[in-house]
Amino acid sequence: MPEEKKPKEFVPGSVGTVKVFGVPVRLHFTFILLLIFLLFIGIGGRQSGASTAIYVLALFASVLLHEVGHTLVAKRYGIRTIEIVMFPIGGVSRPERQPKAREELWIALAGPTVNLLIAIGLLAWVAASQGFVALEKLREPTDANLAERIAFGNLLLWIFNLLPAYPMDGGRILRSILALWRPEEEATRIAAGAGQILAILMGLAGLLMGNFMLVFVALFVYLGAFQEGAAAKGRIFTAGFPVRAGMITDFRTLRHGDSIRDAGNLLLATSQHDFPVMHGDSVIGLLTRSALVRAMLTQGPDTYVSSAMDRNFKRVSPDVPLSQAAALVSDPGGCALVIDDEGKLLGMLTSENLSEFVLLRQAGMAK
Repeated sequence: MPEEKKPKEFVPGSVGTVKVFGVPVRLHFTFILLLIFLLFIGIGGRQSGASTAIYVLALFASVLLHEVGHTLVAKRYGIRTIEIVMFPIGGVSRPERQPKAREELWIALAGPTVNLLIAIGLLAWVAASQGFVALEKLREPTDANLAERIAFGNLLLWIFNLLPAYPMDGGRILRSILALWRPEEEATRIAAGAGQILAILMGLAGLLMGNFMLVFVALFVYLGAFQEGAAAKGRIFTAGFPVRAGMITDFRTLRHGDSIRDAGNLLLATSQHDFPVMHGDSVIGLLTRSALVRAMLTQGPDTYVSSAMDRNFKRVSPDVPLSQAAALVSDPGGCALVIDDEGKLLGMLTSENLSEFVLLRQAGMAK
C-alpha cells in the first residue's frame, strides 16, 4: 500500500464538518447554493415558510441518511468512510478503499433501501392518520400535503439512484455484478460509459423541455462518469507496473538553507513545479509552486524555503503498484516523493507524468 501517513484530504470546495457516526459530513458550496435556491423559490404560494424549510431540510436529511446507509454497511465489511460530501445531485461517500464486487453490491443497495423505507414509513403514517391527498393536488405545495411530498421525494431518490449508470448506485450495482465475471476496471469502464450515455440523454431531454435543472443534473452525472472512466483506464494501463516504472528520475532539489528567491529562479529555469527540500542526503520537505508563490508574496524572497515547505508531504515506496499509488496524485498538480526503505530519494510521481505514462502505454498497446 502507499506509504501515506497524513490524513486523507477533503474534497476541494467542501466546507464545514459535522460528524455522523464518526464520519465527517461536509457540504459542497454548490449544494449550499442549491439549498438557498430551493428555499427562495419555495417561499410564497399556499405553503408556509416553515413548511418550505421543513421540506428542504427533510430532503437534505433523506440524502444524508442515504449516505449513512452506505457508510454503515461499508463499516460491516471493515471499510472506513473518509467523509461524506453533499453535492447538488446527492451525497458522495468516500471509502478508504475500493470495496470488492460482492461488498459493493450490498453497500450500493443500502442507500436506496433507506430512501424506500423512509417513503414507506411516511406513506403508512399518512394513510393511518389522515388519509392520502389526491395525486394531482401534490403538484401544488401546501402544508397539508407536506408528508406525502417528502415521501414521494424519497421515492424519486430511490428510482433515480437505481438507474444502471455510474456514478449512481445503480451503476455501482451494475459494476459489482459485471465484476463477478469481468476484470474490475473493465466493469467500471462499462458502467461509466453507461453513465455518460444516460447523462447525454438527460441533458438533451432537459434542453428540449426547457428544464435547466435536469441539464444541471446531467452535467454532474456526466462529469462523475467521465472521471471514473478515466480513473478506470488509468488503473488498466498501470496494472502490473511498480512506481519506479512511472516516476520522474531527472529532477532538481533545494537545500534547506536556500531562499525563496533561489526556488523562484529554479522554477523559472526548469519545467518542474514541485521541489524536494534536502538536508544532506535526507528529504525533509516538499516546496510546491503554490507554497513558493505564497511565501514570495507574504514573507519575501529572502525567506528560507524550510519555512514554506510542506513537512507532511506525500511519499511512496518505489515497489508499490503504480495503480495503487495513483490515488496519491489523483488531483491536478498532485505530487508524491518516491523514497526507498533507507530513506533515499529516488524520484517523483506527479499527476502529469502519470498521465503521460498512461498515454504512452495506451499507444503501445494500440500497436
